[in-house]
Amino acid sequence: MAVLTQKKPTTILEKLNDETWRRKFLRNVIIPWIFIAPLLLLHIYVVTIPAVQGIYMSMTDWKGVGQNANFVGLDNYRELFFEDETFGKALGNNIIWMIFFLTVPFILALFAATMLSQIKRGGMVYRSILFIPYVLASVVTITIWKNLLNPQRGVGAALAEMGIQGFDIAYLGRPETALMSIAFIDNWHFWGFLMILFLAAMQSIPPVLYDAAKIDGANRWDEFRHVTLPGIRPVVLFMFMMVAIWSFLAFDYIFLSTQGGPGGASEVIATLLYKNAFFRFEAGYGAAMGVVISIFAGFIIMIFVTLRRRGWDI
Repeated sequence: MAVLTQKKPTTILEKLNDETWRRKFLRNVIIPWIFIAPLLLLHIYVVTIPAVQGIYMSMTDWKGVGQNANFVGLDNYRELFFEDETFGKALGNNIIWMIFFLTVPFILALFAATMLSQIKRGGMVYRSILFIPYVLASVVTITIWKNLLNPQRGVGAALAEMGIQGFDIAYLGRPETALMSIAFIDNWHFWGFLMILFLAAMQSIPPVLYDAAKIDGANRWDEFRHVTLPGIRPVVLFMFMMVAIWSFLAFDYIFLSTQGGPGGASEVIATLLYKNAFFRFEAGYGAAMGVVISIFAGFIIMIFVTLRRRGWDI
């Protein structure tokens, strides 16, 4: 017996006349685009258009007010990289900031998460206590630590009264200590967030892997190196990428504590951008700094994309 099969439409006209194909096209193409269109239009309006305008403004001498903006091409970028020593120092501080936040908070978070993963009773209390600084407003955090680091009434002054000298100094007022002091404050507020992420990732590792490691004679360090780290590697590497990007966006803690001082010792690109755009009325020059920050962020993303294409589990 011959089996009759329906011929599949091949040309555009045949597809348009085929009801099954029209329904599938509506369900798989039209309806998804209807749902995503509002979000896409919003993204174009609040992200894409301002980004294009920012790139254009970075090639002008716009003052930030009025409509008068002369096109200067790449002069702002030439001045940034070859003439402005302040920008070079700010970029160096950003790199120092990034190195600090890619090491200290990760070490603290991994250690604390490993310890907390062993606690069976009362673990939620410890997690909450360590996570509380992250939910505090940056203004509140800076106010607390400004008082604690005050050389006259802070912790250093209290230690000096007890006979322990050398800590009653203005950490935020000295060029050699200002940047690292702010980094310490920001890390106090931030590392608990990493700890919670790493702890959640650790709790998703199957316990049977640890049992197998113990049978093979592994100690705590072997378990951490061969079971825990491979199990949470995607989360750790993703946070490496995000923290590296956030390091070039650092602004609030620095500006609220020292505004980039003393003498530019804690200046970063974001604070320098803010001063140029809103204090010195060099918005075009500030826009060029913003584009440079975006370029650095894009470069970091490209590194991780390349590693992912080469087989890294990110």
